[in-house]
Amino acid sequence: MKKDSTKPQKAKRYRMPSKLWRFVKKHLPKPPKKKGPGRPPVNNRDVLDGIWYVLWTGCQWKSIEKEWFGVSSSVLHERFQTWQKQGLFDKLFKKMVQFYAREQHIAWKWQSVDSMMAPAPLGGTETGKNPTDRSKSGSKIHLLVDERGAPLAVYITSANRHDKWSVEDLVISIVVKRPYSEQHFCADKAYDSADVHQFIQAENYLSHIKHRRRRNEPKREECPIPGELAFPARRWVVERTFAWLAKRRSIATRCVRN
Repeated sequence: MKKDSTKPQKAKRYRMPSKLWRFVKKHLPKPPKKKGPGRPPVNNRDVLDGIWYVLWTGCQWKSIEKEWFGVSSSVLHERFQTWQKQGLFDKLFKKMVQFYAREQHIAWKWQSVDSMMAPAPLGGTETGKNPTDRSKSGSKIHLLVDERGAPLAVYITSANRHDKWSVEDLVISIVVKRPYSEQHFCADKAYDSADVHQFIQAENYLSHIKHRRRRNEPKREECPIPGELAFPARRWVVERTFAWLAKRRSIATRCVRN
C-alpha cells in the first residue's frame, strides 16, 4: 500500500524543513571563499540545522556534538551571534511574512493581539522585573496574528512594560501593506485604554477589546462592546499561537547558555 503523499510531514527537531530551507537560503550571507590551506567554510544549511535544534530543545550550545551536524558548537554559537548582530533574523521574519502573503494570502478580517511573559535571566538591559514572577528578570513577547494565527508582527519589551504601549509598534511594523477592507481587532481587557481605542479607530479597525471594569463601576448585564454578541471576538487565535511557540524551549525561556 502506497503512503499518502498529501499527508503533512512531521517536523523534525534536528532538521529544518526542506521547503523552509529553500526559501531561507536565498537571504543568507554567502560563506567566505576558502583562501589557502585550512578548513573549508561551514555550510549554511548545517549551521541552520544546529540553530533549529537549539531552538526546539533549548539545550546548551556546548551540548551539541560535531558529528550531529558537521559543525562544532563554538562555530554554531559564533555564527548565531554574528547573524543576530547583523539583524539577519529580523530580515528573515519580514521575508517570511511577505512569502506567506504571496503563497497563502493573509486572512486580514480577524486579527488578534496578546503578549507572553518569558524568563530571560541573561537578557541584560533589555529585560525588566517580571511582576508575575517575584520580580525576576524577564521579557515580554508581543504578537499580532491574522485569522489563522500566523504572526504578522512581533515586538519584544521588558517584562514590566504594559501591553497597551505595544499596539502602535505592532500595527505600524506590519511589513505587508494592509488592504482597505473590513478588519476586526481583538484583544483582552489589558488593552482597554482610551489611547488604544483611539489608535485602533484611526487605523480603520473594528474594535473587539474586552471591557475592563474600573474601580466603583457598576456591573453591566449587557455586553458593552458593540457587535460582540453578533461577532464574538477571536482572542483565542493568538493564544493558540503562543501555545505553539511555548513548545520551542528557547522561546519559552529566552536564555541560551554556551
